[in-house]
Amino acid sequence: MADAGARPFDGVRIEGEGFLLRAWRQDDIEALLRHADDPQVPRGLSDRFPHPYTRADGEAFLAGRVVDFAHPVFAIEIGGEACGGIAVRPHAGEKAHSAELGYWLGRGRWGQGHMTRVVAVYLDWVAPALALHRVEANVLDTNPASARVLEKNGFAEEGRRRDAIRKPDGLHDLRLFGRIWPG
Repeated sequence: MADAGARPFDGVRIEGEGFLLRAWRQDDIEALLRHADDPQVPRGLSDRFPHPYTRADGEAFLAGRVVDFAHPVFAIEIGGEACGGIAVRPHAGEKAHSAELGYWLGRGRWGQGHMTRVVAVYLDWVAPALALHRVEANVLDTNPASARVLEKNGFAEEGRRRDAIRKPDGLHDLRLFGRIWPG
């Protein structure tokens, strides 16, 4: 994890149709807890996103102890509050031209097309900003909505890692998606 003070993307603000992407702030804590502490939200996410989502979890996240804020990790602000997040985790070495995409959205905003628009606007900004040629994403087999978001944004399903993830209800496949930018 990088120094929690190293936050080069703090000044970035990306406006989209009905949302704003911006750096997470300390005053997002109450909205973060309200949206993240929902058992439906982490179903398709990695274990880095716990449930229940406690104040200690939120404080650790906002302090940069969960994700590296040296990367473009943004809050999704809708209606004046942070209700989700989006980020890429750049790869290093021979994979430095690529990154892994991750995102989540509070359940009260599901089914309204927000995430499809958020991913489109974020990718239009992040691919050139980080000189990415490839962005990839992993989707749990029980999360077809997330797979549709990726497909609508030009990602192709590249494969499946069978029984790759253990969740409370058993083993699940991970669907692998990728998108390439010319260049």
